[in-house]
Amino acid sequence: MIISIKNITKRFGRFEAVKDLSIDIKEGEIYGLLGSNGAGKSTTINILLGFLAPDKGEAFIDGINVTTNVDSARKKIGYISENVNLYPYLTGLENLNYFCKIVGEDYNDEALSKILNGCGLYSDVINKKVGSYSKGMRQKVGIAIAFAKKAKVLLLDEPASGLDPLASTELSSTLKSLAKKGTTVLMASHDIFRVRETCDRIGILKNGSLIDQMDTSKVTTNELEKIYIDYMRG
Repeated sequence: MIISIKNITKRFGRFEAVKDLSIDIKEGEIYGLLGSNGAGKSTTINILLGFLAPDKGEAFIDGINVTTNVDSARKKIGYISENVNLYPYLTGLENLNYFCKIVGEDYNDEALSKILNGCGLYSDVINKKVGSYSKGMRQKVGIAIAFAKKAKVLLLDEPASGLDPLASTELSSTLKSLAKKGTTVLMASHDIFRVRETCDRIGILKNGSLIDQMDTSKVTTNELEKIYIDYMRG
């Protein structure tokens, strides 16, 4: 398994943000962690990023323990937050080039352009300043940065929040394309429709506990919505 979370518990004082959580995600799989605000989604991602240490349990990225060997684990991770932080006075291509050089990857302009094109950002905008980009376009640059650094794992925290329907659909298409090439994706969201349309499997998180998992091929969006609401009410 490329992402392996084993019996993780994380407390903040007496509050248990994550409770005995176990998830295994294989190579090339898109896994959706679905839950309301405060369910423990961001805490789980921050543990995988090595920003938080679990009080119990272990987490691994491609076999590397994220607590005891965080620097090695992070080299395999691309992280996309709700708001991707880029330099607004640089173009999309210049941002990608800058962040690639930070991690020791050196591409020429043609290769950088191909990466941006492959992530859904086309030639008519890659040489425009990022300050003029929509949120969806900035998300694509963020994904391109993760792809260019050869990240085996993408961790996304509410990536479609605030995107218009077209940009959200394009984001799903980009993630599916990367997954077909072997990238493993964990996407945390409360967007039932986007999770159903994007992911191969879904885990429902409530009050820090994983209360259900399912294959998206076996549930419609309406069925998932009913299941989710019943759990949240119950």
